Amino acid sequence: MQPKTRKQQKRLSANVRQAKENRADMRNDPKNKKNTKTPSGKPSGGVFSRLATKLFGRADKPQSAQQSIPYREMFRDGICRVNDKLFTKTITFGDINYHLAQNEDKTQIFEGWCDLLNYFDSSIGVQISSINQYGNPDELMKSIDIPMRGDDKDSLCVELGDFIRGQQSKGNNGLIKTKYVTFGIEADNLKTAKLRVERVETDIVNNYKTLGVPARSLSGSERLEVLHGMFHPDGREKFQFNWKDIPRTGQSTKDCIAPTSFDFRDGRVFRMGEHFGAVSHLQILAPELTDRMLADFLDLDSAVTVTIHIKSIDQSEAIKTIKRKLSDLDKMKIEEQKKAVRSGYDMDSETRSHITVILQGLTTVGE
Repeated sequence: MQPKTRKQQKRLSANVRQAKENRADMRNDPKNKKNTKTPSGKPSGGVFSRLATKLFGRADKPQSAQQSIPYREMFRDGICRVNDKLFTKTITFGDINYHLAQNEDKTQIFEGWCDLLNYFDSSIGVQISSINQYGNPDELMKSIDIPMRGDDKDSLCVELGDFIRGQQSKGNNGLIKTKYVTFGIEADNLKTAKLRVERVETDIVNNYKTLGVPARSLSGSERLEVLHGMFHPDGREKFQFNWKDIPRTGQSTKDCIAPTSFDFRDGRVFRMGEHFGAVSHLQILAPELTDRMLADFLDLDSAVTVTIHIKSIDQSEAIKTIKRKLSDLDKMKIEEQKKAVRSGYDMDSETRSHITVILQGLTTVGE
């Protein structure tokens, strides 16, 4: 256990040193010379302060890589306390041969998937993640090597090992693809949250089993390992963690997963230790979407993370939203009527009819 402690202390020292360098760079950056205080001497509020308080629990900027990771506490059973009232749990699930199935089977799978999504009400936040990570090269090579037995079959073992290594070099370059669903609920304390989290967790796993998809919950150390892999995307730094080290060293779980630094000064890209990354937000508005769209994103042979955030809307709020949309369309109709007449078409007939049908469906469900 002692070598691990020295390594953790070394990493912590590197984090502290990098944080000091980042603060010095921020002070010397001309973009940050503008006054951020009110005449009373207190820091000014605004969007950043509210966002920082929501993410990190503090209005000022995080001063270290650990403070930049927005959660409060990770528990052994896999429940993560994000803030005062938000608790989350992660479930990993496998694949199903959807595109190879017959049309009837596809319909059944799709309906089962819709039932799973419809299970989440407005009180449950959901995030579906597909993570492509590079595996540790040494561990991959160990898994490929076939041990010799000292008999006449050793030559076959060597030949098979060479063949597998050759295929591995031609394939996805050691990418490991995993899929997760993370759900979050609000509760006043851990005891209350645990009761509901366990109930929702059981329902989700059972829904996946109905689809014929293997699924299981992640423990706290497994969730930390996933985060460690995301913060160290090359897969070369092995995850080392033991719950017994937390009280003995005085460190937190973040010290075991954090990179040496975060740098978000560039608006388009960010730096995470020695690696650079970028985040893209897609909002797709289309009357139809092919079932191959998500698969095409997930089939990328690179270290990429695709997340889908789902938040159900309360029925009454959904009806209000649709009615507001109808009012907006009526306003557009009045403003654009002359242009529509000159062009020879009724600009709102098709769009408004679609939205009216949606409103009627929501109202029918409510009744």
